Order: sequence, then structure tokens, then C-alpha cells
Amino acid sequence: MIKILFVCHGNICRSPMAEFVMKDLVEKAGLEEKFHIASAATSAEEIGNPVYPPARRKLAEHGISCAGHVARQLRREDYEDWDLFIGMDEANLRNMRRLFGGDPAGKCSLLLSHTNRPGEVADPWYTGDFEATWQDVEEGCQALLSECSS
Repeated sequence: MIKILFVCHGNICRSPMAEFVMKDLVEKAGLEEKFHIASAATSAEEIGNPVYPPARRKLAEHGISCAGHVARQLRREDYEDWDLFIGMDEANLRNMRRLFGGDPAGKCSLLLSHTNRPGEVADPWYTGDFEATWQDVEEGCQALLSECSS
């Protein structure tokens, strides 16, 4: 089983979007037994909060539910429990590595580094552009699933 934890700053926009897009792709591919997928925040600001309403609406537009999700904070001990930590931007990577005391097993990467156009997932918290974030997340998750399934 491949255990993937998507990570962003607050765990209310980008990382839960990636979590639920990836779960949807995995389900459609009939690979649910091969993956365990969740998401977490590097900060404590939004802990316990649901997915941000515009992000929830963007997922719903594509028939994806994120019901029941509440933000949780990444913990140092998560490093032993998960195979991959997929960050949305460079700040997420720095914060993960700081918390984990490095990345000795090479488990941390950016979502878009798995695509043909590496970079950061657009942050809708600042831009308000949830469509751009959706496109980044969908492309990244499709590439990650392809990589993990081959």
C-alpha cells in the first residue's frame, strides 16, 4: 500500500483538494486497496476547520465530495507512517523538512514536480482563482497516480 499525505499551509484549500482529487482518481482506476490518502497542514491556524467553501464548491463542480474533512496539523512522527509527502509550494517543503529534521528517505516533493511543468500549485487563498488551483491539482494528481501505478 502506498501512503500519500498531501500538505499545504492550512489544510483547507490546496491539500484537501489534492487529497480528494487523488481519492477520486484512485477510485475510478479501481486501485483503492493500493493507496491510503490524506492531507495535513504545516500550520496550526485552521486546525479543526472544514474545507474552505470555494474549494469545496470547486470539488463539487467535478462531482467530488470532501464531506467530513477537518484540517489537521502535520506531526514529526508522521514521517515514519507515510511513504510520500506531497507539498503544494516551496514554503510547504521547507516547513516539512524543518519539522522532520530533514528528509533522509527522500519522501518529500512538490505536487507539480511529478508533471512536465514543475512549480508551485497556485494558492487560491491569495489569488481567489480556484480554477487555476483545480487545474494544477488535477494535473499533478494524474501524474502522481501514473507514477505510483507504474
